[in-house]
Amino acid sequence: MIFKFFNRIALAATVALATASAAVAVDISGAGATFPYPIYAKWADTYKKETGAGLNYQSIGSGGGIKQIKARTVTFGASDQPLKAEDLEAAGLVQWPQVIGGIVPVVNLDGVKSGDLVLDGQTLAAIFLGEIVKWDDAAIKKLNPKQKLPSTAIAVVHRSDGSGTTFNFTNYLSKVSADWKAKVGENASVEWPVGIGAKGNEGVANNVANTKGAIGYVEYAYAKQNKLTFTKLVNKDGKAVAPTTPTFQAAAANADWANAPGFYQILTDQPGAQSWPITAATFILLPKQPQDVAAAGEALKFFGWAFAKGGKAAEELDYIPMPAGVVALIKKSWAHVTDASGKPLASN
Repeated sequence: MIFKFFNRIALAATVALATASAAVAVDISGAGATFPYPIYAKWADTYKKETGAGLNYQSIGSGGGIKQIKARTVTFGASDQPLKAEDLEAAGLVQWPQVIGGIVPVVNLDGVKSGDLVLDGQTLAAIFLGEIVKWDDAAIKKLNPKQKLPSTAIAVVHRSDGSGTTFNFTNYLSKVSADWKAKVGENASVEWPVGIGAKGNEGVANNVANTKGAIGYVEYAYAKQNKLTFTKLVNKDGKAVAPTTPTFQAAAANADWANAPGFYQILTDQPGAQSWPITAATFILLPKQPQDVAAAGEALKFFGWAFAKGGKAAEELDYIPMPAGVVALIKKSWAHVTDASGKPLASN
């Protein structure tokens, strides 16, 4: 009887502890970039199972994420267009890169498989300017002398929302085409000369998949998940490369994060024979003095966990985890996130 009595006490204590743990688990909210949504969703699922803390992430585009974190309606914002140091200071935010990926042109052409078609920056810009209107144009033929190209009309698909993916894509086009830079330029939202607008990476992926002759640009994970046909691109060194983990890594290797105020880095059109031309980091934005201290502390735990345990999952989706040295710099920057008394919220 005595043993049964103590067993009941032990069981009751275990249940009480589990209930208490569940009670203190703090859910966090985030909004912004669609670029990292696949990996954030995967991390969130695993983290919930391990800790009981949930993440509600709205994949609404970088522009929306920046607006929501400035309005303090979410725990954190996410953007593929980093804010400059002066903008961070004015908004009372800290920023860091969480993961790196690639933006890829995707097409819907009968008989053309992923990697069959080669484009360069000038030709890509001319297509999105509406100057090249058919797939058998001489400029495309010159890059693909052995490819049988149809005379199908090109249907351009672009983002309709404020988007860090668009910022990086138009930043690249502005670097490789003086014509594009003069007529359109770079931004999260631009005046597109031609094409159909679609919301999010999801919307562009769906439109390209359902439109013969279409071309669009999406984060690589969306191209893979939707089985879209991606092109090769001629990089800064004149080499035609495919979007792969090694080519994303080659481009990211040039980033000097230690000397970048607010971790502001653009990774497009990097030198190197193996570099993918439209590589990009995606960033987290967090208030220096958050209104919900518990949620912000849990967010830092979540992103710390992702750095420590989420690398394999990121690689499975063809994202590039941040190097250990950069993670150390990022965690050091978390000391600026404090409660009202100035005590840092990060536990590591």
